[in-house]
Amino acid sequence: MGADPASRFEEIYGSSYGPLLGYALRRCADPDDAADVVAETFMIAWRRIAEVPAGDEAKLWLFGVARKVLANHRRGERRHEQRTAALRAQLAATPLVAQGPPAADLSQLGRVFRALSDDDRELLSLVAWERLDPGQIAKTLGISRNAARVRLYRARRRFARALAEAGIDAPRAVAVEGSVL
Repeated sequence: MGADPASRFEEIYGSSYGPLLGYALRRCADPDDAADVVAETFMIAWRRIAEVPAGDEAKLWLFGVARKVLANHRRGERRHEQRTAALRAQLAATPLVAQGPPAADLSQLGRVFRALSDDDRELLSLVAWERLDPGQIAKTLGISRNAARVRLYRARRRFARALAEAGIDAPRAVAVEGSVL
């Protein structure tokens, strides 16, 4: 066995990768998840290389680590599923557009919005969707409060102009959950 940690890790990796991948593949529905489990297991082995037993015991130690990584992965999946279900229920109960335009106008509104620059879309999204004020936008973007106000003013003007060019009544179209762009 190599004396230095890198040589030892390479030896453990070379002899254990295949069996460990098989272990993970048999326990994960998605091969990408199995690859993530193996990668995280070897990352832990690298960080704790001094604790990895010698010889065949190393593979058993890795299986034990992979078992714990899989348990964490499954807990994370359950939490994700619970949060997704809660968010779905919340979104279903929340009207996204209050007294908004007809669906055809919304589709056209979306096209106009997507045609804006990335910076303008980000600013307008921070106001309308995240409900941030110019001070909060300044902190989020790492700019001064005054710069945030000026950029927001200009983004609103460009958006209003683009809406007018598309024939959309701007005051009616931009009311989103009580927030006006």
